[in-house]
Amino acid sequence: MRYSLKFPTLPISSVPTMPLTPSFSVPCPDVESLDAILPEEPLLMMGAGPVPIPAAVAKANTIVINHLGGTMAKVVGQVKTMARYVFQTNSKWVLGVAGPGSAAMEMAISNLAWSGTRVLSIKNGFFSERMAEMGRRVGADVSILDVEDRAVASLETVEAALRRVRPEIVTIVQGETSNTVWNHHLKDIAALAKAAGALVIVDAVCTLSTMPLEMDAWGIDAVITGGQKGLSSIPGVSLVAFSEAAWERVKHREQPNAHWCLDASLAENFWHNAGYHYTAPVSGVLALHEALRLVCAETLEKRFARHLKCSVALQEGITALGLTLYTPQACRLNSVVGIEAPQGLSPGDICGHISRQHQVEISGSFGLPIVRIGQMGEQCREHNLFRTLHALGRTMVDLGVAVDLPAGVAALEKSLSGGARPSVR
Repeated sequence: MRYSLKFPTLPISSVPTMPLTPSFSVPCPDVESLDAILPEEPLLMMGAGPVPIPAAVAKANTIVINHLGGTMAKVVGQVKTMARYVFQTNSKWVLGVAGPGSAAMEMAISNLAWSGTRVLSIKNGFFSERMAEMGRRVGADVSILDVEDRAVASLETVEAALRRVRPEIVTIVQGETSNTVWNHHLKDIAALAKAAGALVIVDAVCTLSTMPLEMDAWGIDAVITGGQKGLSSIPGVSLVAFSEAAWERVKHREQPNAHWCLDASLAENFWHNAGYHYTAPVSGVLALHEALRLVCAETLEKRFARHLKCSVALQEGITALGLTLYTPQACRLNSVVGIEAPQGLSPGDICGHISRQHQVEISGSFGLPIVRIGQMGEQCREHNLFRTLHALGRTMVDLGVAVDLPAGVAALEKSLSGGARPSVR
């Protein structure tokens, strides 16, 4: 039997046509190119992040490959291996995050805490408060251990809070960039938390690879970091590492994670099974690979020494200028250096002038009367220090502040040449 299909035909006049000149309610904008927007001379990024990136990282960030192919699987495998060295962990559970360091922070918290989870957040600045807020948003019962500005929590205070709250999770920032405080009791606080039966989440966004952090040896259960600081990679691709104990909690939670993209169980499919979760930020992962490779080539020991040497030299140069460092030396963060704004000047005045006149970018803070200079990754190069200190000194002179610029540069040179002996951190 033969079948014949007949389709109705429409007269030409009834066939819809696309108008030759469509009418748009929103007109096409006329915008400037980036060449017209960006300064002629590239800005030297010496603020609290992002930081300058090496040529190998920049080159990798221009490449796109298949996010599910064999090449990508090999790249991801090497990223995890190198990250374990930088985190100092043997845990299998290293994951990348398509997002800033705050997304990695939210991945850690949203996977380990949920409705009713008791969380103790040690708060001594803006970013430690952010972890507490993320805990509240997933329904956790968050208690705050509030620490005075420019100070760290004492072990006695932490121990008392642990007894009072009986937390399942403790959150703490190793380097609080908002006020440039270094939580130097981190190792001992982690030990107290573990003895109390709590898992420990550490924000190491500005400190990982700039100063010691030993995830396994210190008993830390989740460490988060961003690419755009100590690792000297691009913003927008971050890392998180979970301990075996933390991963057990992730896999056996009864409540599903409200964050689909940040669900570690789903992310496992891409980062550990070469499968699909979502389209990975391929170029960013390649950039992160090269950044980690450069860290491994330098070695952590040499990298820590370089960061300490450069930061101490910068601090001594700033002091010799006649300016005041914001945080006491006992808890001063080396990764980001805070400087009190002189009387009569706002942080915006200083940051704006040094950017416009000297093409050097430094940072203000979150309501504090300080400016901040980063000492992370590629920022810690001697030529960057001299240029930044000179630009800061000239800015102060231009804005009417009496500083001793020759003395500042001389102190910087003396320290870098070995005239000053930094204390080991």
